[in-house]
Amino acid sequence: MPDRPGVPLVAGGGAVEPLDRLAVGFVRTLRGRGVVVPPGATVVYARALAAAGATPSGAYWAGRAALLRRPEDVPAYDAVFGAVFGGEPPADVTVAPRPVEVELDAADEDPPDAGDEVDGEGSGEVRALRWSPVEILRHRDLATCTPDELSEAHRLMADLRVHAALRRSRRRRPDRPGRGAPDLRRTVRRALATGGEVMVPSGTRPGERPRRLVLLVDVSGSMEPYARALTRFAHAAVASRRHGQVEVFALGTRVTRITRELATHDPDLALRRAGDRVADWSGGTRLGEGLGRFNDRWGVRGMGRGAVVVILSDGWDRGDPALLGEQVARLHRVAHRVVWVNPLKATPGYAPLARGMAAALPHVDEFVEGHSVASLEALAEVIAR
Repeated sequence: MPDRPGVPLVAGGGAVEPLDRLAVGFVRTLRGRGVVVPPGATVVYARALAAAGATPSGAYWAGRAALLRRPEDVPAYDAVFGAVFGGEPPADVTVAPRPVEVELDAADEDPPDAGDEVDGEGSGEVRALRWSPVEILRHRDLATCTPDELSEAHRLMADLRVHAALRRSRRRRPDRPGRGAPDLRRTVRRALATGGEVMVPSGTRPGERPRRLVLLVDVSGSMEPYARALTRFAHAAVASRRHGQVEVFALGTRVTRITRELATHDPDLALRRAGDRVADWSGGTRLGEGLGRFNDRWGVRGMGRGAVVVILSDGWDRGDPALLGEQVARLHRVAHRVVWVNPLKATPGYAPLARGMAAALPHVDEFVEGHSVASLEALAEVIAR
C-alpha cells in the first residue's frame, strides 16, 4: 500500500478505521465466505473507497466494482457488507432492472439501435439478435432434409467453386531476373534494345497446369437420397472449370457420360438433362462392371491418366467385390489420386463392412464423407490439394 494518511470510515462496531486497514479486513472476511478475490483487488478497493467518499452507498458500490467477478457472489458480498458496516445494504442498492425486448432479425436490413425504446407501458431496451439457418443446414444430413431445406442446400452447392490440383507443365514461364534457369532466347531479345549488351539476364521456371478432374457418381437406388445432391456438386465442378478439365459419369447398371448435360449455368436445367440422359437412375448397381467399362473406354486409355478421380458411392455392389477391387486398383495405377466419397461414413458407428467397399479401400488414397453441404465443401478442398 502506498504511504498516505488513512481516511476515516465508520465500521459496524462504531470505530473509526483507516481505509487501508478496513479494506484488508473486509477482503479477508469476504474470502472467508468463499468469495474469490484477486490479490491486487484489495489495493483497488482501498483507492475506490477514498474516491467514493465515506458513505454506505459509496462503500457498497466500490466493493461491488473492485472485488466481485461473478454474479453468484453477490449474496455473500451483501452478507459480509452488513456484518462489517452494520445493517442492510443501502436502499439504493436494489435497482429495478429495465425490461429488455429481444427481436430475432433474419433479414439483411440493419438491426435497430440498442438504445431504441418500445412505446407503451413497460418500455425498455430493444436488442436485435441476428440468426441464420444456413450454418445449421450446412451440417445437416441431406437424406433428412425437407424439400424446402434440400432446395436451399442445392442453392448453397451452386455457389461452390471447385479448384483443380496443379501439375507441372512442359511449358516454361518467365521468372524474375536471377532466379530459375537462364532464358537465353529472352535475354538475347532484350539485349537487342541495348546494342547487344545484356543488362538484366532473363530467367524461366516450369509452368503449372490444372489436373483433369473425373467424377463418377453412383445413381443407384441405394444412393437415391444423395444422388441428386452429388450431381449438383458435379455441376458446380463443371461450371467452375474450363471445358475439358472436368468429366462426369453416372454409375448404375451401366456407365453414362453426362458432362455435356451438366455444361450449363442453370443447375435445375442441368439436373433435368442429366436425369433424362441416364436411363438407369435409381436402378441397380454393378460398380465393378461399371468401373471396368469406364477403364476400358475412357480411364486407362487416357482420361484417367494423371487425373484426380473421385468416386461418389456408398459402396453397395450387387456384383463381384473382387472385380470392384481389381478395377479400382487398375484405376489407381494410372490416376494421380483416387478419392472415395461415401455419404454413409458420417453415420455413428459406421465401418466399411460392405464387401465392395472393403475390397476397394486398399486402393483408395482418401476416404471422405459426402452427406452434407459442409462435407462437400471439404471435398472441394481435398480435390484442390
